[in-house]
Amino acid sequence: MQRRHDLDWVRICAFGLLVLYHVGMYYVSWDWHVNSPQPVTALEPVMLLSSPWRLSLLFLVSGVATAFLLGKTERAATAAGGRPRFIGARTWRLLLPLVFGMLVIVPPQSYYELLDSRYPSGWDAGYLAFWGRYLQGDGSFCDDDGCLSLPTWNHLWFVAYLWVYTLALWLLWRFARPLLDAGRRLLERGLRGWGVLLWPALLLGLGRMLLIGLFPPTHALVDDWHNHLQYFGVFLLGFLLARHAPAWEAIERLRWPALLLWLAGWGALVGYFHAFAEVMPPQAMRLAMRVAWGIGQWAAIVAVLGFARRFDPGDGPVLRYLVPAVFPVYILHQTVTVVLAYNLRPAALPPLLEGPLLVLATFALCFAGYELVRRVRWLRPLFGLGPVAPAPPINTGASSEARG
Repeated sequence: MQRRHDLDWVRICAFGLLVLYHVGMYYVSWDWHVNSPQPVTALEPVMLLSSPWRLSLLFLVSGVATAFLLGKTERAATAAGGRPRFIGARTWRLLLPLVFGMLVIVPPQSYYELLDSRYPSGWDAGYLAFWGRYLQGDGSFCDDDGCLSLPTWNHLWFVAYLWVYTLALWLLWRFARPLLDAGRRLLERGLRGWGVLLWPALLLGLGRMLLIGLFPPTHALVDDWHNHLQYFGVFLLGFLLARHAPAWEAIERLRWPALLLWLAGWGALVGYFHAFAEVMPPQAMRLAMRVAWGIGQWAAIVAVLGFARRFDPGDGPVLRYLVPAVFPVYILHQTVTVVLAYNLRPAALPPLLEGPLLVLATFALCFAGYELVRRVRWLRPLFGLGPVAPAPPINTGASSEARG
C-alpha cells in the first residue's frame, strides 16, 4: 500500500502541537515541572481544545505505521526466505533513546523542578552534584505533596508506552493472528459510515466514565489502566484499520460533523470547568462530562484525520526533512522549554512576549540539536535515527548514446 503522506503530516503537526502545549503548561495554573510567576489562566480553555485527543491521535497514527512496517518486514523476510525480524529493531529504535533520554536529556527537568522552590530542602550544590544523586535514585527531595521521583522518564513516557504496546501487538501477531484477523473483520463490519464516528466515541466515553475515577493518569505504566484502555485501544484500532479503505473514506466524509461534535464537546468542557471551579459538581454531571470528554476526544481525531486526508499536501522536500526530525525534536523539546523558561525569569518579560519567544526558541534549539544529531554517527541511534543511507553512486562515464 502506498505511503500515507497525510498521516505523516498529522504526526508532524501533532508533535509540533506538543511543543505549544508544553509551553502553555508553564503559564497555566495546573501543576507542571516549573510554573511561571505570571500565570495566564485565560490560556486554560485553549489548552482544553487539544488536551483530550492529541496523544490518542499519536498512538492511533503509530498503530497505522506499525501495520505498514510489520507488513513491509514480513514481505521482505518472505522474499529472503527468512523469519521477519521486527521486534528487535523496534526495541532498539525505542528503548535505546528512552534509556539515553532518562539518563541524559530528562535530568535537567528534575533539577529545575527542584530549583523552582517546590521542595523545601532546596538545592545549591549545582547541576552535576544533583545529576549524581539523580542517577543514584535519590528519593530524599520531598515536600508535603510527596517526593521527587528519580530517575524519571517525564515526557518520554510516550516512548515507553509505545514500546510496550508494540510488543503486545507483536505477540498477538506472532502467536494469535487468527484473533487479530477476527478483530479486524469485526471492526470492518462495525466501522462503516457513521459507525466510524459513533462507536469508538461511545466506547472511549464509557471507558472514561468507568475508569478515570479509579485509575487517574500517572504515566507510570504499571498502574495507569485508564490510559492503557484509551491509548492501547486506539493504537490497536489504527493497526487493524490501516488498510481498510472504507473506514478512511468514511472518516473523510464525516470530517465536518466530527468537527462540530468536537467543538461542541470542547465548549461543554470549558463551561463545566468554569461553573465548578470552586464547588464540587454533582456526581451525575461529573459522569456525564466524562462521557462528553471521550466523545469529543474521538470526534477531534476523526476531524483531524478527515481534513488531513482531504487536503493532503503530499510528499516533498519539507516532508522528507521533517519526518526523521520529529523524534529527535520530541526527545529534546520539553527539557529545552523547561531550561529556557526558568532562565528567562530574570528578564521579567510579559507573557504575551515571553510565550511566543519560548515557542520560537524551543523549536530553533531543537532543530539545531537535530542538525547536530543527524550528522554524528554515534548520536543517531540515541535519538531514534537509523544509519546514514549510503549516497547513490555517481556515474562519471559518458552515456551510451555519447559513446555510440
